[in-house]
Order: sequence, then structure tokens, then C-alpha cells
Amino acid sequence: MTSVSTTFARPSRDDVLLVGLLVNTLVVASLVYVVASGISVTRPRYSLYGLAWILVGVLAVWKTDVAPTDPTTRRRAAAVAVGYAVVLAAAGGVLVTAMAPGQGQWGVRIATLAPGWGPAPVVSTPYAALVLMPARVVGYLALAYLVYATVIDASGSAVSGVLGLLSCVSCSWPVVASLLTGVVGGGSAVAAVAFDFSYDISTAVFLITVGLLYWRPFGFRDD
Repeated sequence: MTSVSTTFARPSRDDVLLVGLLVNTLVVASLVYVVASGISVTRPRYSLYGLAWILVGVLAVWKTDVAPTDPTTRRRAAAVAVGYAVVLAAAGGVLVTAMAPGQGQWGVRIATLAPGWGPAPVVSTPYAALVLMPARVVGYLALAYLVYATVIDASGSAVSGVLGLLSCVSCSWPVVASLLTGVVGGGSAVAAVAFDFSYDISTAVFLITVGLLYWRPFGFRDD
């Protein structure tokens, strides 16, 4: 019982059309956003990274078929996926806790970040804030969905779903990459390099993780 194919099949006509439609939509939406907001794109690669997160995230969800299972397993898998999404949101800057809990203010604003990362609605409360960058939101939801499918597949094997997820090292990569600069210390040379290339690192980790969770070359299958 599997959620996805283990072979690299030739893309179907529908696949090609979907990719083309998504790419065109993202490009047009980005151009409209840049013109309407009046922002300057000084580092185009960051915009490409953001659009890649959205494109790959949507494709991964669309191409992943969750294996049929019983309601109990679905609920457990959903609980694991939701917990994983919350951890990613906290580590990746989507969910930000207040520096002084209770001292902040309620509010909503739009952050005009680079295309893909913006426009980002920011919802503030006295205790935390949600920074809804499109790339992060779509990417993390896609990863959570892939984890959901992985846990369901693992539940049908000799390894339990939770244990299988914990042994899936790739699942922790986005969290580790997001926390890297904080772990090594803000003043170190390693931290400076990690900060300068944080978008490069996080994008590479995201793409690798999506690939590993989609094809799952290291197990969690009953072929």
C-alpha cells in the first residue's frame, strides 16, 4: 500500500498543463504585485525561491494520493501532521511569540516582501503574531500533508507510524535549518554565513525534504 508511485513516470499531458498554468499564474501575479506595491526587487533569486516553494508545494500535494486506511489511523496521522506544521511555523518565522507577552497590540497589516514571500498578512496579538508569507504557508502545509501520507503508509508496515516518523531524519531538516543561526550564535562567522544564505539553505532543504517525503526512498512502503 503506497501513497505515491516509486518510479519516475513520464509526465502526463495534464501534469505539463498544470505546471504551465501554475508558472504563468505565479509570474503574472508577481508582476501585478510588484507594479501595484511599487517595491524594488533587488535580489531576484529570492523571488524565484519563494515562487519555487509555492509551485513545488502545490504540485507535491496534487500528486500525492493518501493510502486508504481506518479512521483511527487517519486521526493519528492528522494529529502528527498538525503538530509538525506548528513546529515548522514556530521555527520558520510564521508563528512569532511576543518579546514581552501581554505587552503587544492587536493589529493586522500587510508586509510588502519580495514576490513569493509577500504580500504577507501580519496578524498581531499581545502574545504572538502570525506572519503569513505565501511561500512558507504553502510550503509548510505541503510538508505537513506529505508527513500525513507518510505516517499512514508507515502505520501499515512493521514500523509504527509515530516511530517511523521519528526515524525519518529528513522530516527534521526544515526545523534544523530554520534554527541554525540561533544555535551557532549570532556573532559567529558560521551564523553570519547562515544568515546571508538563509533563503538559499532553507529552499534547498525544503526541496530535498519534499523529494524524500514524496518518493520515500528509505522505506515506509509495502510494495
